[in-house]
Amino acid sequence: MRFMTVAATVAATFSLSPAFAQDDRADWPTSIAIGTASQGGTQFIYGTGMAGLISQNLGLNASGEVTGGPVQNATLVETGDHQIGLVTMGPAYAAWTGNSELAPGVEHSSLRALFPMYQTGFDIVTLASSGIEDVTGLTGKRVSVGPAGGTAATYWPVMFEELGVSANLSYAGANDATSQLKDGLIDAFAFAAGMPISAFAQIAAENEVNVFALTPEQQAQVTAAMPEVAAFEVPGGMYQNHPEGHPSVSMWVFTITHQDMPESLAYEITKLVMENNEAMMQIHATAAETLPENVDKNTFLPYHPGAVRYFDEIGVEIPAELRG
Repeated sequence: MRFMTVAATVAATFSLSPAFAQDDRADWPTSIAIGTASQGGTQFIYGTGMAGLISQNLGLNASGEVTGGPVQNATLVETGDHQIGLVTMGPAYAAWTGNSELAPGVEHSSLRALFPMYQTGFDIVTLASSGIEDVTGLTGKRVSVGPAGGTAATYWPVMFEELGVSANLSYAGANDATSQLKDGLIDAFAFAAGMPISAFAQIAAENEVNVFALTPEQQAQVTAAMPEVAAFEVPGGMYQNHPEGHPSVSMWVFTITHQDMPESLAYEITKLVMENNEAMMQIHATAAETLPENVDKNTFLPYHPGAVRYFDEIGVEIPAELRG
C-alpha cells in the first residue's frame, strides 16, 4: 500500500535544492519503496516524511510502505522488494546472522547501513481505570504488542518471559491497538517506538491513562539478560498529565538499504537526511538524534559505500570492518 499523497505533502513543505549531477544518476531507479511500520507508529511517520523529502529533492518517486516493522523490513530489503528499510538493531542483527523469525536460517548478507535515526524506547499504556501500573500486573491480561514482526512484538514477549509475566498476547497495528484499548478489548498496549509514541499521545489526550515500562530492578534484570537492549529513561512530559519520566530499555533505529543500491544514490540520500536535520525534526521530534555522530551506535552492519563516502567527507570515522 502506498502513501504518495502524504509523502508529497511533506515534501512540498521541505523542498531543498537537489545536490546530484544528472550524469551521476543513470543507474538510479525511478522509484523506491521505504519499509516503515504500522500507521500511528513513529517509524511510519518518520519513513513517510523521509520519502517525501527524497521525492521532492532527488527527483524520485519515493513512498513509505506500511509493514509489520523491522523484522519484515530487513527481509524486504534483502530480497529487493524494498530499496530502503527502517530497522531496530536487534531484529537487524538477527537477520544478519540468519536468525530472523521471518526467514530463519537465511543470513541477510546484502543489508547495508545508511545512517542512524533515533532510539526506540519500550513503553506500556493502560487505562487508569484498569488499575494496572506495573508489568507484573499484566499476568493473565489481554496485551497487544503491536504488529507481528515489529520490534515490540519480537522483544516485549521475551522481556515478559524474563520477568515471569504470562499475558494473553495479541497483535495489531498502532492505530488498531489504540482503538482496542479505548474500547476495552485489550487491557494494555505494549509498544516500542521513538518518543513520544504518537499512539500513546493520542490515548493520553483523550483518556486518563497509566504509562509505564520497567522498575529499576526490572530494567537491570532485562539488560543483563538481553545484550541487544540498553537502559533508557523515558523523558517526563512526553504525554499529557505525565510530567515524570520512568525507566525502560531502548534499541537504536537505523535506515538500511541493499548492497546493490547505486553508490551515488546512497550518498545523496545520506547527505540529504544528515544535512537537513531541522526538516527531519519537523517530520518527527525523534530526528533530534538523526545525527552523524551517532553512526557508532551500529557495531556490526557494514555501511553502504555511498554512506561511507559521505561520512568520510565530513570527517566522521567509519571503522575499517564496517566499510562495506
